[in-house]
Amino acid sequence: MNGGVVAEFSVLIDGVDFGEGPRWHEDRLWYSDFYQHSVYTVDMEGNRERIVEVAEQPSGLGWMPDGSLLIVSMVDRKVLRFADGQLSEHASLSHIAPFHCNDMVVDGRGNAYVGNFGFDLFSDGIEGAAPADLALVRADGSVEVAAEALMFPNGSVITPDGNTLIVGETMGARYTAFDIAADGTLSNRRVWAEVPGYVPDGCALDAAGGIWFADAQGNRVARVVEGGEVTDVLDLGVPTFACMLGGPAGRTLFALTAPSSTPTEVAGQAAGAILITEVDVPHAGLP
Repeated sequence: MNGGVVAEFSVLIDGVDFGEGPRWHEDRLWYSDFYQHSVYTVDMEGNRERIVEVAEQPSGLGWMPDGSLLIVSMVDRKVLRFADGQLSEHASLSHIAPFHCNDMVVDGRGNAYVGNFGFDLFSDGIEGAAPADLALVRADGSVEVAAEALMFPNGSVITPDGNTLIVGETMGARYTAFDIAADGTLSNRRVWAEVPGYVPDGCALDAAGGIWFADAQGNRVARVVEGGEVTDVLDLGVPTFACMLGGPAGRTLFALTAPSSTPTEVAGQAAGAILITEVDVPHAGLP
């Protein structure tokens, strides 16, 4: 099993401004659209439904044990909770995140690991990149620093046994792993894979231990395994910022595209899309 592609990409839906945080849940793909300020679902027939509006830009998504949905609210640096049709504040990360929060993975106990930019990407550019702390938001809404000095902690996965967190460092071109203790704290930090030449963004874990990730500056998705071997590279021809495995057999690879990551170029344009293809190895772990 090498995750090889068996079909070309096709369009599931278009009309997306900037999609992020894709998750397969309850037979649908859930995703955030930054500049439409909404969380949506879409089924395999392309039927889209708006679930909830998030004024300050939704990003990472995940579910609590009780089924309620956690949503990263980027600009005001919060995690929101959506339950029974109501949106409420679950946690504030303003004391940890100096700029926008972004992606998140939620474990089986309701602990959320939330990344942030670490610097003002839009004013300072990538030249201003600075280390950021990864936040741990516990199920009760309390917040602490889970890991320090990551270079733009972004897409993250948790292994099926719940014991390992692997964090993509967008500005560090690597994946960094941690052991997860019973209380949610992290230890044994180590480099899981270096991916020089890539800018890893949203990602998904497969059952053979590979991570599919979007390359935010390369118009492609790639699959890497522990140690750094890149086993597959798929060029989509358009900028791609997140991916997820799902579908009925867990083998559908969803890729979220947009013309750019610059807000002024994509907000209100509905020029992005979600593309799909099939791979050999199904989804595993979280998200």
